[in-house]
Amino acid sequence: MLSEKKDNNFENEIFILQNKLKNNLFDEVIIKAKSLLKKHRHERKILNGIPVLYNIISLAYQSKLDYNNSIKIMEEALKLDPKNIFFLNNMGISQHKSKDFIEAEKYFERALKINPNYINVLNNFANLKKDLDKVDDAIKYYERSVKIKSNILITNYNLSSMYIQKGDYEKAIKYLKKSLEINPKFTTADRVLSLITKYEKNNKHFLDMIEKKKNFNLNDDEMIELNFALGKAYENLKDYKNAFIHINEANGKKKEKIKYNIQNDNNLFKNIKKDFDNDFKIQNDYNTKKIIFIVGMPRSGTTLTEQIISSHKNVYGAGELMFLSDMIKEEFFIRNKKNYNLKRFKDLQNEYLEKISLIDNSDKCLTDKAPLNFRWIGFINIIFPNSKIINCKRNSLDNCWSIYKNNFDAGLNFSFNLNDLGKFYNLYEDLINFWKLKYPKTIYDLEYEKLINNQESETKKVLEFCELEWDPNCLKHYNNDRLIKTVSTVQARKPIYKTSIKLSNSYSKYLEELKSVLKK
Repeated sequence: MLSEKKDNNFENEIFILQNKLKNNLFDEVIIKAKSLLKKHRHERKILNGIPVLYNIISLAYQSKLDYNNSIKIMEEALKLDPKNIFFLNNMGISQHKSKDFIEAEKYFERALKINPNYINVLNNFANLKKDLDKVDDAIKYYERSVKIKSNILITNYNLSSMYIQKGDYEKAIKYLKKSLEINPKFTTADRVLSLITKYEKNNKHFLDMIEKKKNFNLNDDEMIELNFALGKAYENLKDYKNAFIHINEANGKKKEKIKYNIQNDNNLFKNIKKDFDNDFKIQNDYNTKKIIFIVGMPRSGTTLTEQIISSHKNVYGAGELMFLSDMIKEEFFIRNKKNYNLKRFKDLQNEYLEKISLIDNSDKCLTDKAPLNFRWIGFINIIFPNSKIINCKRNSLDNCWSIYKNNFDAGLNFSFNLNDLGKFYNLYEDLINFWKLKYPKTIYDLEYEKLINNQESETKKVLEFCELEWDPNCLKHYNNDRLIKTVSTVQARKPIYKTSIKLSNSYSKYLEELKSVLKK
C-alpha cells in the first residue's frame, strides 16, 4: 500500500510539473524536476517516470532558450539510456537551436534508426533541413510525416512553404488548402495562398475569405493575415478602395501590437554616420570569397536583381543572409563597444566567411541579398574592401506602397504605418547619400524602372560593375530554379513585366499622408 501511494504521489508530481510547464513556469519546473530526479533516480518502482523528468527539464530549458543546459541534461539522460528516442529527439532540437547543425543531424538520424516513422523526429529533422536550405531533403521528411499522419497543420503548411521556395505552386496550393481544411482559422495560409493566386470575381478562395471575415470569430492575428489576403485579392480585381481598406485595417492592427518608435531608427542612423566621420581601413592579407551585397529598401527590386545576377554561371545566389547584420549589431551596437580595431574587423570577416562556407564552398561569386544591409555599407567596405554593393532604387511612392501591402515579419516594424514608412524611407535615402559620398566607387545604383524597361542594357552594366563577363542566362532569370524565400518569389520567377510601375497611382487619394512625408 505504501509503495502504491508513493507511486501515485510521484505521478501527481509529474502531472503538476507538466501543467507548470504549460503555464510557462520554467524555473519552478527545473528546480522541482531536478529535486525529484535526485530523490527518485534509483527507485525501481518509478524508473519509468525518470525519462519523463529528464524530458521535462530539457523542454523547460528549451523554452527559456537555454539550449546549452538542455544539451547537458540530455547528455546525462543519454548515458543512462542511449536509445531513448525522446532523449535523442530533444537533443537534436537543442543542438539545432544552438546552431550546431552537424550534431543535430546525428541525433535525428540515430532516432530515425530506432523508429523511422516517429512523426516528431521526422518533422524536427525536416525543420533542420529547411533551415539549412536543403529543401528537397526537408520535403522528403515532411512528405513522410504527412503520409503517416495527414492532419498535422504545421507539417502541411511547412510543405507548402518548401514548394513555394522551389517555385512549384501547384503543390504549394495543395498543402495550403489542406492546412485550411484542418483549421479554417489558420489565416496565414489564406495570406500565403493569396500571394500565388491571380483572383477573378467568382474565385472560390476569395468568396471563402469574405465569408470568413463576416462570420468567423477571428482573433487579431488571424484577422490581420486575412485582411492582407483580401487586400491582395481586391487589388487583382482592381477594386482599389476595398484593397486599401483591408490593407490599412491590417496594418493598423499590426501597428498596435508592434509599438514601433521611428526615433530609435533615427538615432541609430545618426550614430552610424557619426562613427564613420572617421576613416577606417583594414588590410586584407589573404584572398576572400567574392561577395556581391544587394541592398536597398525592401520591395525595391532586390529579389529580382539577385535572381538575374545569380543566373550567371559563376554566381551563387544565397538569398537574404541575416547573420552579417546580426554580427554587426551585436558587436558594435548592443555591446556598444566603439573601439574599432583591426582584430575585431578581421574576426567578423572570418566569422562571416565561415558561415557562408556552410552555404556555398565553391569558388563562385556569392550574392548576399539582405536589403537592410544598406545600414552597414561602411562596415562592409571595411570588412570586405573588395566586395561589390548594388543599391536597388525604386520610385519612392511605389516602393512604400509595395511594402505597406505586404505582411512582413519582425525587423520591418516601420512598415505598418504610412507616416513611419515615409520617414524611414527618408532615413534610407539620407544614409545612402552619405555612403555614396564616402565610398563613391563601391556602390552601384540600379533603378528598378530602368531595369524593367531595359533589362539587357541594365543587366550588362550591373555585370560590368561586378566584374563579371556577359552571360545571356541572366536574361532568362525565370528559368533559374534557385530557392527564393521572399514574398517576391512569384514575381521573380516570371519574365519581366511592367504592371507594378506606378501602381501606387491607383491608390493616390489614400496616400496623401505618405506623399507629404516623402516630400520633406
